[in-house]
Amino acid sequence: MNRLNYSKLRSITAREIISALIKDGFYFDRQSGSHQQYYHQDGRRVSVSFHHPGDTFSPKILKSMVEKQAKWTYEDLKRLKIAL
Repeated sequence: MNRLNYSKLRSITAREIISALIKDGFYFDRQSGSHQQYYHQDGRRVSVSFHHPGDTFSPKILKSMVEKQAKWTYEDLKRLKIAL
């Protein structure tokens, strides 16, 4: 398993994360202010907070969304065309 360098993923936008979530089977459930909640049938939940679709995320926020919430592996990120 390859370790993911989140500092190299700084240019991922909110639009790209949301697109990857939808490709992976997540669906939009609700929004509260700038926080959008996406759910998966298996119980995973991801909160995406942004003000503009072109906003990018810090490595700390990306790690939270990718590893802790979506529970994606490096192979998942390659499959979703987020990591090369």
